Amino acid sequence: MKNIDPKLYQKTPIVNVQDNRGLTIRNIDFHRTTANGDTDTRITRHQYNAHGHLSQSIDPRLYEVRQTNSTIKPNFLWQYDLTGNSLRTESIDAGRTVTLNDIEGRPLLTVTATGVIQTRQYEISSLPGRLLSVTEQIPEEKTSHITERLIWAGNSEAEKNHNLAGQCVRHYDTAGVTRLESLSLTGTVLSQSSQLLIDTQEANWTGDNETVWQNMLADDIYTILSTFDATGALLTQTDAKGNIQRLAYDVAGRLNGSWLTLKGQTEQVIIKSLTYSATGQKLREEHGNGVITEYSYEPETQRLIGIKTRRSSDANPSDTKVLQDLRYEYDPVGNVISIRNDAEATRFWHNQKVVPENTYTYDSLYQLISATGREMANIGQQSHQFPSPALPSDNNTYTNYTRTYTYDCGGNLNKIQHSSPATQNNYTTNITVSNRSNRAVLSTLTEDPAQVDALFDVGGHQNTLIPGQNLNWNIRGELQQVTLVKRDNSANDDREWYRYNGNGRRVLKVNEQRTSNNAQIQRITYLPSLELRLTQNSTTTTEDLQVITVGEAGRAQVRVLHWDSGKPEAIDNNQLRYSYDNLIGSSQLELDSEGQIISEEEYYPYGGTALWAARNQTEASYKTIRYSGKERDATGLYYYGYRYYQPWIGRWLSADPAGTIDGLNLYRMVRNNPIKYHDTDGRAPEIKDVEHTVIYGFSHHRGSEMGKAFAANKNPVTIDEYNAGLGIMGELSLSDYFRISQNLKEDSPPKLNEKNIRINSRKYLDAIGIKADSATDKIKQEAYEQQYAYTASWSFHMVENKGKLDIQSKIKNLLPSKGLFSGLSGQKRFQKLDAFILKNSDGSDFTIQRQRDILTKFASAGNAGELESTLSAADQSWLKNTIATAFFRQTSKLGMDWFIKQLASPDFRFVMAGYNGEKLTIEQLNSDKPWKTGKRRKEGPNEYAEAITFSEIRHAYRKGYNSKINFIQK
Repeated sequence: MKNIDPKLYQKTPIVNVQDNRGLTIRNIDFHRTTANGDTDTRITRHQYNAHGHLSQSIDPRLYEVRQTNSTIKPNFLWQYDLTGNSLRTESIDAGRTVTLNDIEGRPLLTVTATGVIQTRQYEISSLPGRLLSVTEQIPEEKTSHITERLIWAGNSEAEKNHNLAGQCVRHYDTAGVTRLESLSLTGTVLSQSSQLLIDTQEANWTGDNETVWQNMLADDIYTILSTFDATGALLTQTDAKGNIQRLAYDVAGRLNGSWLTLKGQTEQVIIKSLTYSATGQKLREEHGNGVITEYSYEPETQRLIGIKTRRSSDANPSDTKVLQDLRYEYDPVGNVISIRNDAEATRFWHNQKVVPENTYTYDSLYQLISATGREMANIGQQSHQFPSPALPSDNNTYTNYTRTYTYDCGGNLNKIQHSSPATQNNYTTNITVSNRSNRAVLSTLTEDPAQVDALFDVGGHQNTLIPGQNLNWNIRGELQQVTLVKRDNSANDDREWYRYNGNGRRVLKVNEQRTSNNAQIQRITYLPSLELRLTQNSTTTTEDLQVITVGEAGRAQVRVLHWDSGKPEAIDNNQLRYSYDNLIGSSQLELDSEGQIISEEEYYPYGGTALWAARNQTEASYKTIRYSGKERDATGLYYYGYRYYQPWIGRWLSADPAGTIDGLNLYRMVRNNPIKYHDTDGRAPEIKDVEHTVIYGFSHHRGSEMGKAFAANKNPVTIDEYNAGLGIMGELSLSDYFRISQNLKEDSPPKLNEKNIRINSRKYLDAIGIKADSATDKIKQEAYEQQYAYTASWSFHMVENKGKLDIQSKIKNLLPSKGLFSGLSGQKRFQKLDAFILKNSDGSDFTIQRQRDILTKFASAGNAGELESTLSAADQSWLKNTIATAFFRQTSKLGMDWFIKQLASPDFRFVMAGYNGEKLTIEQLNSDKPWKTGKRRKEGPNEYAEAITFSEIRHAYRKGYNSKINFIQK
């Protein structure tokens, strides 16, 4: 396997140290960059208050500095109120935030790091307590502004006819107003409109006269209409300009078709078909431009190893062509170590062989430390400026490059070294990191670590992008304006400015470029499935463009360019642009409606363009979606949603608004592993692709395998946690058994236990390195919904197999019948029942006859209450334990079936060790069947003829799962 030396990872475990309360006080990592290099021990330290709440955390870098400089603060300090809610958070990166809750536990007053005081007003206690307004006041002003107002519907007939009773029907926020006009019976939005503020207006919704507020809004009203099926799946959406998107689904509810109708035109196919595997993974998709994309997966891990995109033409077979054929190779823990595009030819230039391949090397913490690939020969040093495309796209000179990355022990990328010997394109990008925080800037801004913090505001927002380009932030910590060109008269500065809605999403971008005699202004309004791009000079409109963005198009992003006026000569109106991406969503290949290549682009690992070719300059200028599927602004920054990203130094422009969701370093990009992970909205690496590790075996032998799974960012799961999600715990009472049994008989799945499912979802977040306490509501809800879905699936599997869980009926069938066994001796008559007892009872000193009698009474009982009146407490205790053992023996085997069937090809591990650690083999267990001989085995404090673990091993082999399970000998 390429670029892997196992010695690099030897003796580099992840160690967590806990105190006597079970709280983690140390996270110990062992860092090494080469197999024979020194090992650096890195310790992250945590402290807790008397109530067990985390009170401070400090990373290895700052802890070391603090030993000689007592003024250095920990990365985070937390204080809590008496109920355990965070009261004050002090971050070296993001500053200090204070939050006060009201008596209902709702946020009432927040003081941000920049001193903005934000207060919330709610309904009076006799009403539902819904949010009414948000008021904000900046430190230098004495008056406050009401930046959000929420108007709730009553219960009039008109409101009820549109299912609006009790809903927020008008939300005035920092961008304008959103009006909810109609809901379906299932709560999906059927009609919604929005209206933006006039450019010169700032949000201040004072008073109660909405007519006055209307005067602050622009004239244009943007209405979105949608229809849904009975399950809530979107069927059609009509955007603000009348363009209609239509979707279709298969019987499993997965997308299998998509169409688009531009206003006044005929419908056209976007997606012809989609094919999925049994586990729900995409196998094939065919688009309306005749292009087919096929996906292949590694059988053992189900990691994506191939994305092949080809143009297919039945009418003209000679036009059939493979356009992109990406091949991925991984190391054992899922880091990408090579990507090869087999659709591209190997080139030769300046006595070098240029292969269409990228390779990657990692340190022992899985941080990317080197990369190789190919770049344009004239690319120059990467910066905020964008390179010109090579024209035409099939006649370019490429050369090899190597990049190396260096990080400090706080996870800050501080050096990028670039080498391309054939073109002498050799340079080093140095990044200066503060000596008191994780804030950092290009060394061209300062080389003094003590001066770095002065280039940020107290909230951790960078104030200067590059020399001469200033950044301004609004009171909510959102980038408000970038000065692109500074002139003596500030009114003549070139600038780009932005506006956001109450949820922090960008709704407007305005780029202003000025000369002595003219000004060109481009406005982009972002609406659902639509971008309105209007370009004007001082006197006229020079371009009026709609960009229709197709919401569901498989792996590709599809954008349609429709000009109302100002269409360039070298491009067709209503041009369809299919953008085909790579593993992390970066747009690499653009095709038109005929499957012909518009442009091709490849990227450096942390973003930035390495190759860029197009068939003409005009079409190239209309590509805006690039690295990680995000929009690149004129500043060179990528807009992710909650933050802006600087690809030339691999860092965020501001501290993570989600806090420690992705670690103590609030500027680090995707854990310094940008090939494996990608960020969807600027807060944390995406969590959807996390793999599961299913672990079976005696519980006290599973720990090491769970640790390995956590280290590999996999979610270690057992059937016990999904049982807990149904409220089925280890101490299964007789009442519990009868309740569950009755539910299953009625085809009713056990009731889901929300508390335990949330516990499982927190463990899931821990598995991927996200601190659950600091995770955003969206991330926590996504994790909860996933665990909820899995738990529900397990409950349905139990219903489907209810007969196997009916222990009472099984015992009835084991009892001897008068006719069949009447001629047999007493011992033989009870042979099958005795085997059941021997297998499932815990070695009680009860006589065998007493145990038979208890089970006989159980077999005829209608509920637990009947047994309480006929059995002694000791008999009930024996029966409870025996039935629980038999029940969990069955759930564990059914769970194995379900894991194999339900989870997306899990990493399945079975620890082959007896209770006391002795080695086990299937041959031994097949030959040794003690429940038939009466021999008992000592298993911990009890004696059993057959431990549940042994039954599980036999079941795995009997069902043929041995090829899918990694049996681990201890």
